[in-house]
Amino acid sequence: MSIQRMGTMTAVALAAGAAVAMLVSSGTVLSLLTQAIIYAVFAIGVGLLLRQNGMVSFGHALFFGFSGYAVGILLQLKLMPAEAAIVVTLAGMAVMALLMGLVIVRVPGVAFGMLTLAVGQMFYLTASRSRGLTGGADGMSIEWPSTLFGVAQSALLKPASMFLICWTTLVAVVLLLALLLSSRFGAITEAVRDNEERARFIGIRTLLPRAVVYALSATVAGIAGVLSALNTGFVSPESLHWSLSGVALMMVVVGGYKALWGPALGAVVYFLAKDILGDHATHWMAIFGVALITVIVFSPTGIAGILARLLKGRKAPPAAKPIATVAVAEAVPAAAGH
Repeated sequence: MSIQRMGTMTAVALAAGAAVAMLVSSGTVLSLLTQAIIYAVFAIGVGLLLRQNGMVSFGHALFFGFSGYAVGILLQLKLMPAEAAIVVTLAGMAVMALLMGLVIVRVPGVAFGMLTLAVGQMFYLTASRSRGLTGGADGMSIEWPSTLFGVAQSALLKPASMFLICWTTLVAVVLLLALLLSSRFGAITEAVRDNEERARFIGIRTLLPRAVVYALSATVAGIAGVLSALNTGFVSPESLHWSLSGVALMMVVVGGYKALWGPALGAVVYFLAKDILGDHATHWMAIFGVALITVIVFSPTGIAGILARLLKGRKAPPAAKPIATVAVAEAVPAAAGH
């Protein structure tokens, strides 16, 4: 995709978000859409790891929840302004994820998923039991200042404003990732993903690119965590629980992980289904699970793949990749437990 086309699509997306903010007058609907967009950013982080590294993580809730806790603690201790706290949190988390990635991306297959699960649960238990620092199981309220980036908090937290902030962040994340993955870095990571041994044979050092992808996906998840903390003014240990990673993985598989924007579409579908089916069925997750299985069987590339085929008139691929099946098999019980 050319840079000119990316710019056009970005402008159209931003205009569409502004139109929604102006046309939707219901604060409840805007709040629901804002929450869906926050989780769309989170799902893009999880989907990026699956798309570029071919790895399934059950520990990305660690970065989602950790960013909220880190900002909250920095504000509580009054060590720096809120703007600096956000930047320091995301930068520090990116470095932490890179160092973690240099170790754990060496572990292949299911063992990688179990390792991310173990690390994430370790932080979950730490947050649950550190009552003095994190508020323990009750969570902690985040004391945002009266102004943030020069905007009054009263104006910032209006449903329409929060929707626009989250939507603009989502569009910016997708654009930046699209530019990065269309570069040589994207080609290298795809080569490593498809055949690591062959990539080594032609002289590519495979460890660092895989660790960088892991750090990028963690940073995107952290951005979603900061948006969630800003939107709710609260963070709890539940935001670190592995079941949240399972829900995000469901969004990725439903939306389609091959398209960069697919996980975001899956997140919107998930929240709309939760809102609509939840009002008419007690066991709405079972209904969504059936829909999830149907998507996997008939469209391994998710809803994004269906839309792409409708637009291009192409036939569906013959079979799903094994990694998608593994992701769903683990994600469905995780979401049900949540």
